[in-house]
Amino acid sequence: MQKKILIINGHPNRESFNFGVANAYQEGAIASGAEVRTIHIIDLKFNPNLQFGYRKRTELEPDLLLAWEDIKWADHLVWVHPVWWGGLPALMKGFIDRLFLPGFAFQYRENSLLWDKLLKGKSARIITTLDQPSWYYTLVYGKPSVNQLKRSTLLFCGISPVKVTYIGIIKTSDPIKRDKWLQKVKQLGHKQA
Repeated sequence: MQKKILIINGHPNRESFNFGVANAYQEGAIASGAEVRTIHIIDLKFNPNLQFGYRKRTELEPDLLLAWEDIKWADHLVWVHPVWWGGLPALMKGFIDRLFLPGFAFQYRENSLLWDKLLKGKSARIITTLDQPSWYYTLVYGKPSVNQLKRSTLLFCGISPVKVTYIGIIKTSDPIKRDKWLQKVKQLGHKQA
C-alpha cells in the first residue's frame, strides 16, 4: 500500500536550508512510491495566536482547515524546523497551537486527568537543524524543542513512533557537508521513515 506522507516545514525563510531539507525528503519519498503533500507554514494565512486558549473556540482560517485535512489524510508526518532559542520558530508554534486542539488532536475526558489520543495510527519524524552539536543540545539544554514537539504534542496526541534526526552545525557548514546532509535526508524519504 502506498504510504501517505505530509511534510510540514516550519522555517519562515524560503531561502533557508530547511526548505532544501524538506525538498530532499520529498524527492526521496516520491521516488519510493509514496504519495506526498507538503505544507510550508510561511505560505499559510492565519493568526498564530490562540487568543482565548481553550476557553473559547476561535474559528479556523481556510488555510488551517486545509492543513488539518492534510494532517488527517497522512500516515506519516515529517516536521522540519530549525532550533531557535532552544525551541520552535514562533510561526510553527502558532500553527500547532491553533490546530492541535481538543476535539481535533486529543480530547480531555470529563472529570478526569486523562485524555483520548485522537491521532493514533500515525507516525512521525522530526528533522531539526542546529547551530551546535546535537550532543551538546541534548546534554546541556535537554533538547527542549524535541521534547516539546515529540513528547508534549505528537505523543500526547497518539502519534507514535516519533523518530528524530538532528542536522548541524549549520552555521559553520560548507556546501559539501550540506549536500551530504541532504543526501541523508533524501534516503530517509526513500525509506519512508
